[in-house]
Amino acid sequence: MFRGSLVALVTPMLESGVVDLAAFEVLLDWHLGQGSDGVVVLGTTGEAPTLTLEEGDELLRRAVQRLGGRIPVLAGTGTSATATTVARTRRACEIGVDGVLVVTPYYNKPSQSGLLAHFVAVAEASSVPVMLYNVPARTACDLLPATVGDLARHPRIVGIKDATPDPARLAALVAACGDDFLVFAGDDAASRSWMLGGAQGVVSVTANVAPALVRELCEASLEGDLPRASALEQRLEGLNRALFAEANPIPVKWALARLGLIQPGIRLPLTALDAAHHGRVEEAMKQAGIL
Repeated sequence: MFRGSLVALVTPMLESGVVDLAAFEVLLDWHLGQGSDGVVVLGTTGEAPTLTLEEGDELLRRAVQRLGGRIPVLAGTGTSATATTVARTRRACEIGVDGVLVVTPYYNKPSQSGLLAHFVAVAEASSVPVMLYNVPARTACDLLPATVGDLARHPRIVGIKDATPDPARLAALVAACGDDFLVFAGDDAASRSWMLGGAQGVVSVTANVAPALVRELCEASLEGDLPRASALEQRLEGLNRALFAEANPIPVKWALARLGLIQPGIRLPLTALDAAHHGRVEEAMKQAGIL
């Protein structure tokens, strides 16, 4: 179903902030050619909270038209309100996505029972597989392994992207959910160790600029090829750090513009990467061999 390197895709924009649909299609073709195993559209990296509903629908339509049947297209549909998340999930299903990635409701801090009810409501509304997304550093809400275990019993909830830095989290998720439940790393720096420990892949920011390398890292890790995976991790290590020099997706959009793949547009409240970080990101790109 879902496995390997799923790219948390940026949304290209002109310097005016207008969505650059032509550049978006270039990125889709590039990721297909580079061997990415799937794309996530309208995630945090795609600046989803700043996009209108109509803009999001058009991005999903183009991704499905361009990639449909070749690699999976997942839509980020999570919001802080259950009703809105349900509505956006239904729209994404109608457009024809292969799955939805649903972040925990942010800012309002629901309890575990609230999270359980929220995700069940979304899954009941969805006609495609649902992947949960837990990123407490951004949402101030932690979806605990025991709750994920309860949610894993729902036939449409198939996996989770977890960006928790605690290395014990993976073992707890596997123990709570069983071998059939898909666990994806949500942190590029931890992806090798998570895949060697039983995760099925990574939802990757770094893959925006180094798609072939991240796919190769996934392949080596999932095959248990420790020397090859370690060498690839070392090559990507600087990039994994530098792309978070400021809030995602500020650095990765700068890096893509440096590669000539997109214009340097980004929407407020985010602003362009501070010049103090340009050298660091550029050096990491050179270390990875992509510049």
